[in-house]
Amino acid sequence: MTPSARLSAAIEVMADIEARRRPAVDALKDWGLSHRFAGSGDRAAIAGLVYDALRRRSSSAFLMGEDTSRAILLGMCKLERGMDVGALAKLASGERFAPEPLTDSEQEHLKSGSLSGAPPHVAGDYPEWLDPHLARTFGDARAQEMEALSRRAPLDLRVNTLKVNRDHAARELGAYKPSLTPWSPVGLRIELSPSAKSPAIQSEPVFLTGAIEVQDEGSQIVGLLSGAKSGEQVVDLCAGAGGKSLALAAQMGQRGQIYATDLDKRRVAPIYARLERAGARNVQVRAPSQRHGDGPDVLADLEGTADLVLIDAPCTGTGTWRRNPDAKWRVRPGALEQRNKDQNEVLERGAGLVKPGGRIAYITCSVLTEENDDRIEEFLAAHPEFKKAAPDLSVLGSRAAEFQRVVLTTGAGIVMTPRRTGTDGFYFSLLRREG
Repeated sequence: MTPSARLSAAIEVMADIEARRRPAVDALKDWGLSHRFAGSGDRAAIAGLVYDALRRRSSSAFLMGEDTSRAILLGMCKLERGMDVGALAKLASGERFAPEPLTDSEQEHLKSGSLSGAPPHVAGDYPEWLDPHLARTFGDARAQEMEALSRRAPLDLRVNTLKVNRDHAARELGAYKPSLTPWSPVGLRIELSPSAKSPAIQSEPVFLTGAIEVQDEGSQIVGLLSGAKSGEQVVDLCAGAGGKSLALAAQMGQRGQIYATDLDKRRVAPIYARLERAGARNVQVRAPSQRHGDGPDVLADLEGTADLVLIDAPCTGTGTWRRNPDAKWRVRPGALEQRNKDQNEVLERGAGLVKPGGRIAYITCSVLTEENDDRIEEFLAAHPEFKKAAPDLSVLGSRAAEFQRVVLTTGAGIVMTPRRTGTDGFYFSLLRREG
């Protein structure tokens, strides 16, 4: 397919997403099934255009003066990919499979349009109803913070130190030109241009043998800040597919015990193969036989025994929008209320597992205060036996002081963002049980 044909296809897919209010992955899959002539490179390029358009949907529409799928794609090409009106006129030529030629109005907006005067939710590309919530976290900087969260993320990898060191993994991935992550001492980063195809890391021998895992640097950092130590008893309460359990196993050097669980056994299903590939032998999976509440509590024997309870709490996922750009346009106010309820419940469950002197590491991939500090403060008011604790930043090595300078420190924890730390958006709070 020509670049012009790819742009036409992206406009078609975007129109389907907008009209049917469906996930981008479903619309792209359907388009691929009905256009089997398109090769894998074509499909990847079209997906890249669509996801970038979703990242910059509001600002692109504002720039172009209309919110059609065509306007959003054209505006995105200028804002995100730096294409000028001449380059876009060549793509939108009206020739076979190409979009119709640019109108006079489109040319004028592409030449002189700007985001000057755009309200924060437009400049930052997020739903307007979230504006007061984001203002609580970032104040007047919310548009800049969220604009950074609207750009494509790099591919971050965690090196499994149970098998190799970081230098060895970097050499194995030399063709991708990985760099060292700026904060995590076990991370590698592969930068991706806006139009680049995602590398097939899962097909590399270094991945297949368990020497690396795909994991954002922010996720690596919160695992390190939890302070899990060799010999400790750790509960990963919302383990999901096991990414943080794997990281903690390496961090603890296989000494001690990690209990990985989740309320939904379907979420932990991938963990078994991942543990085997990584060679992690100190992780015991406690998958419920039924949904929690309908059957026995699989952690009942661990009450009051844990040195550390890691809570990667269910949340709105606002911090992951670089990777899941269509999710931000589908999130609704009711989701925040439900997530707050879920977070309160999981904190309450975790509290009973911690022994005196033990700690809770509360984590979300959200930047909303309602899911972060508010939940911690409410929990502490109900549980005076827990106190806030400062995480040990020395685990970040020589970069600890710089990290402390750039990270957003809140009343009860810290917030990482693409603008500040170059990571996904993450919140971390550490609590210690006294007595």
